[in-house]
Parts: sequence; structure tokens; C-alpha cells
Amino acid sequence: MSVLGRIRDGLTRTTQQIVERFDEIVRRADAPGHRSRPVEVETVEALEELLISADIGVAATARILAAVRGRSQNGLGLRDLVKREIRNVFAAVDHPLVVAHHPKVTLVVGVNGTGKTTTVGKLANLLKNEGERPLICAADTFRAAAVEQLEIWAKRAGVDIVRARAGVDPAAVVFDAITSGKAKGRDPILVDTAGRLHTRVNLMGELEKIRRIASREVPGAPQEVLLVLDATVGQNGVTQAREFMGAAGVNGIVLTKLDGTAKGGVAVAIAHDLKLPIRYVGIGEGIDDLVPFSADEYVDGLFEQKW
Repeated sequence: MSVLGRIRDGLTRTTQQIVERFDEIVRRADAPGHRSRPVEVETVEALEELLISADIGVAATARILAAVRGRSQNGLGLRDLVKREIRNVFAAVDHPLVVAHHPKVTLVVGVNGTGKTTTVGKLANLLKNEGERPLICAADTFRAAAVEQLEIWAKRAGVDIVRARAGVDPAAVVFDAITSGKAKGRDPILVDTAGRLHTRVNLMGELEKIRRIASREVPGAPQEVLLVLDATVGQNGVTQAREFMGAAGVNGIVLTKLDGTAKGGVAVAIAHDLKLPIRYVGIGEGIDDLVPFSADEYVDGLFEQKW
């Protein structure tokens, strides 16, 4: 299966929940002669219920419904119109990451339980397979199990890892990793940080210190701050992300466990409400089950039957 096809496959639970109802709504709306007329109120209400149930979010749903109500102006089929509006949501935030100085330093942040540490290992594997030479930095020095887990993933991916003994200042480990990366020609530096809540002032201060050290060693670093969100928590993930954005300088999202939820529409809510691009999605537990996000493949997978 192609990388893009795997996103569709990862959306199976969500699609199974909504596709039959969506097809029925489309059949009613696109009956002969209907495309040139305003969409009926009952159809709009049914579509609204469907989109909300998939966790697409209130604001994004309102945007889609506004386009649907104005359909008579362009004559598009309802399916194409809904898909186009969702693609536009993703396109508005799909800004390429510009890295002026190397090595690129990527901080991976989030609360405990989102799959943050495994994401670092999977991302290292993905980037290595794309021809890059990543280095993993184990900057979660408070949870010994996190370092041990990360070492296992580094071995699986066949990449180097920089770690320190428990209790060492995480910023010092990041400094060592950047120094090692420069000496060995490793790029990017993938930094696994301790899970934290935005309300923990000391831990957020620690993250700011890591950012200062990184920027001192590489101008503009960390160039990428990826917030890992668990798709199974739905709209709570949007709230979680909003709380992290200002404090951590987040500029991209990794959405994990997409295959484990029927609320995969949360990706739309994230892009619409937070104005952040989704860089990668997790679609399984294996080392190859992290893939670059594709808006086209996601939208097609959301509303098309695969069985």
C-alpha cells in the first residue's frame, strides 16, 4: 500500500461511522434539478449533525455549511463542495517550513500519554528512509523509562541517540546533542522532551531554557516545534493544543492514533481553529506507521467507501 493510501486506511473507523449517512445526504441534495437550487434546510441540518459527530468542530462545520448554503451560485455537487471546503481549510495553513541554518532542531512536545516518545522514534525512521541523517536527543531526564524506550526505538530505526543520566538538566542534554550532531554531520536533531501540562510553570520554564540553548547553538533553532496530539481525545486535543501554542512556540502538529478513533475529523478542527499545519499522522503501532500528512488523501479517505 502506498504511503498516501495508508492515510485512507487509517481513517477506516471514522469513515465507517459517517460514509453511509453522508452518501444519503448527497443523494438527496444532488437529485436531478437540485444542484441549481438552494440546499434544503433538512439537508443542511443533517450534514451539520454528521460533521459534528465526526469531531470536525463547530467553527469548521459552520464554514462548510456556509458554503453549502451558497451552492446554487456554482452548481457543484454536495460531495465535491464539502471536500473542497475542507481542502481549503488545510491549504490555508500549509506553510512550508523554512530552515536557514543547520542542523535543524525539532522539539517534540506534549502531555504524557499522547505517544510522544514513540513518535520521535518513528519520525527518526521516516526521515532516515528519506535520506536524512537524524540524531535523537533524549531530553526527558525525569522519566527513566522514557529514555529506555527511546533507546529501543533508536536501535530499531538505526540512528544514534544522545542521552544522559537521570536528573541531568534537559537543556544540557540538548546542548550535547547539537554539539554531537554538528561534529558527526547529523541533521535533524530530534528532541524528545518530558511530558508536561501548560499549567506546570517549572516545566514550561524548562522548555523555554531548552529553546534558549538551542537558539544559542544554531541561529533560529528550534526551527520546528511539533506538538503531539492523540486523535482519540477529539476536541480535548484542540483545547490542549491551544494551551501549548503560546508557551512552547508550536508550529506544527503530529496527530497520533488516527486509526484508533471514529472521530478522525478532529484534524479539520485543529487546522481551522489553531491555524497550524498537521505535519504527520500516526496510523498504527509499527515503526513505519508514521506518515506525512496529505490533505487530499485525508479528505478523500474521510468521505469515500473503502470496503
